[in-house]
Amino acid sequence: MENIFVKGRQWLQCSTGGAVLLSGAIVPTTVLAAGEAEERPNVIIVMTDDQGYGELSIHGNPIVRTPCLDRLHDQSIRLTDFHAAPMSTATRGQLMTGLDALRNGAANVSSGRTLLRQGIPTIADYFGEAGYRTALFGKWHLGDTYPYRPEDRGFEETLWFPSSHIGSVPDYWGNDCFDDVYVRNGSREQMEGYCTEVFFNEAMAWMKHCAEIGEPFLTCLLPNAPHGPFRVPEQYAERMRERIADAELTGIAPERVEALTLYLAMVENLDDHMGRLLEFLDRTGLADNTVLLFMTDNGCVFAPYWPNPPMRGKKAQLYEGGHRVPCFIRWPAGLPRTGDVDGLTQMQDVLPTLLELCEVNFRRKDFDGISLASVLRGKAEVPSGRMLFINYSRMPTAFTYPSPYGSAEVRQGETAVLWGKWRLLNDGELYDLASDPLQQDNVADRYPEVVERMRRGADRWWRGVAPVANLPERCVIGDDRANPVLLTACEWRDVFVDQQTQVLKGTHRNGYWLLEVAQSGRYVFELRRWPREAAMPLCDAPEGGEAYNVAAGRIFVTTEKGSLQRKRNVTAGDESVCFECRLEQGSAVLHTWFEDVDREPLFGAYYVYVTRVEEPDRSE
Repeated sequence: MENIFVKGRQWLQCSTGGAVLLSGAIVPTTVLAAGEAEERPNVIIVMTDDQGYGELSIHGNPIVRTPCLDRLHDQSIRLTDFHAAPMSTATRGQLMTGLDALRNGAANVSSGRTLLRQGIPTIADYFGEAGYRTALFGKWHLGDTYPYRPEDRGFEETLWFPSSHIGSVPDYWGNDCFDDVYVRNGSREQMEGYCTEVFFNEAMAWMKHCAEIGEPFLTCLLPNAPHGPFRVPEQYAERMRERIADAELTGIAPERVEALTLYLAMVENLDDHMGRLLEFLDRTGLADNTVLLFMTDNGCVFAPYWPNPPMRGKKAQLYEGGHRVPCFIRWPAGLPRTGDVDGLTQMQDVLPTLLELCEVNFRRKDFDGISLASVLRGKAEVPSGRMLFINYSRMPTAFTYPSPYGSAEVRQGETAVLWGKWRLLNDGELYDLASDPLQQDNVADRYPEVVERMRRGADRWWRGVAPVANLPERCVIGDDRANPVLLTACEWRDVFVDQQTQVLKGTHRNGYWLLEVAQSGRYVFELRRWPREAAMPLCDAPEGGEAYNVAAGRIFVTTEKGSLQRKRNVTAGDESVCFECRLEQGSAVLHTWFEDVDREPLFGAYYVYVTRVEEPDRSE
């Protein structure tokens, strides 16, 4: 073990790689600058959302047609046994940091466990310090408020939407994938067009600008498609409906066929925009010296709706179909060869690989992944004895209130261990993919020595991540760089409320926010059921929503120095209930309630605007 210093925070270097936060002291960074190269390559990372391994025609999909991605496949080096996490946030944090999800803090798609741990450098930090321009377009999903936003984590140009999907609780109210309001560099801005088109257009315009001024760039192009809500320009939907009508589907309920139709239509729309990106790179002369990666973030949400590809499982599952995803890497100037690369690889390998390919200096021990640069150059093979580990925070959907025993708490035994052809799941299921690719035959009893060796590996890995696996990050309030701050139910600790449809129904759930008070002072807490832009009284609901007779709002704040609890009645037409109190710098916990005329709790405030206000001058 050794102490390292990164981005103003002190970390303990783990023996298995990665780091654990020790203190918040301001200290110098040891992130190294890039080695000088005559012409450094550009980097583009494209990662789609909820597109499974099988949603490509090159992988045998009998319905969807992806000629542009198929062409990229043929032009690329393909990692054939490449693994993400089974859910979005965990994958994205691993991509950004090269660290396992349980180490970097971003282990769940909501429930207060999406925040990428402060102080860990991101891919944008590394490339930015090496002289690259950095940008992110699309889905971030690693924190919606300062200091967790992409513009706070090294990206100089950003256009994104909060949380997991368009139409999430913190998203601009009423966004529906067309002509939506996004966050550009910290401020909301309305854009014209379909979401996928917007993100590709903005990315290409930004890259064109970088090329014109002669500066290398790192572009993270992370469209929300084909994640729900399943909305797509109608011509794509109609074309897919015709094809689906003639398809032989298995394993999908009839009422889900239309959703599947729109999902696959979104994949084809994505493919068209990938074609536009490839043409743009050719036309601008950028293609030859640009490292282009295409990946997806987890397995398909609909699988298995036909018996292809030969994998069991889907999104949010530890079976192969939950986390094995495509990974195509194209760089004509630096990696002229194409073809398949076998061997176990993972999302945590991407960052160190790109750093080495682009001659950006780094310390290999700072990552849980390994650099595959020599493998891609044909000078080495993926280490045959690699053992990989997948674990993440499960969804607490069955819980109305937080519980220390809830499913969101990460546990050692809920791990997938990958070793060669073997898969050990949940410490008791062993599968041999060589003879059983669909993972139907649990052979743990027949190969106890394999189980024991994989358990020992998992034990070593768990000892490295256990100190921080369930260590929470806190929402920051009162900082001059972000005041006011919007807290939403997405960050309720270990309670799932992530969708505007849940707000419309008035889902009867409640939770609490873990806060970090940046400055001592007076704070105003504005409790709302609807966000400000909805301009809706507490007791009303729009069409499709459910109204409640909200009679009062309550607040309960606990700090290191004590607690306070207050209540205020609601009058007709009130859009919010406001409370003001003084808070000292440090940690705090915030609880809220709305209650009915019988003083029974309805639900927590789905939206709380927190503002640090100027204190009155008492010197006179």
